[in-house]
Amino acid sequence: MPNIENIMTDSIVTCTAQDNIYEAAVKMKEHDTGFIPIVDGERLIGVLTDRDLVIRAMAEKHPGSTSVRDVMTEEVISVGPEATIDETAELMADHQVRRLPVVQDGKLVGIVSLGDLAIHVHFADEAGEALSEISEQSPYTH
Repeated sequence: MPNIENIMTDSIVTCTAQDNIYEAAVKMKEHDTGFIPIVDGERLIGVLTDRDLVIRAMAEKHPGSTSVRDVMTEEVISVGPEATIDETAELMADHQVRRLPVVQDGKLVGIVSLGDLAIHVHFADEAGEALSEISEQSPYTH
């Protein structure tokens, strides 16, 4: 069974904590993503999601010049490149996340998503199960 490093995305769009939320939102739009890792050099220090921008920035009326540090999620669930598909799918389901940063020795080396898991036909069951568990517990499905 391949490790996560065999299926992760290693071309990663990042921001720093000093970037402002407008710049981060533009990167999200340009790269068609709702998830940007926040780094200090190569070290992962947080993530910024489209949800963070809506809930912590817009709903709290922060201007676009607000720093990413003020609205990012600092407690990040991550996985190592040696993790298995099963371990990763279980971690995603347990923490109700659709994307995980892949970190080695504190450095961001990739991103793995449920989509990455699902495109590998042999592992579609694990990805489907993780997605099912995440979707079942979503407060927006009731």
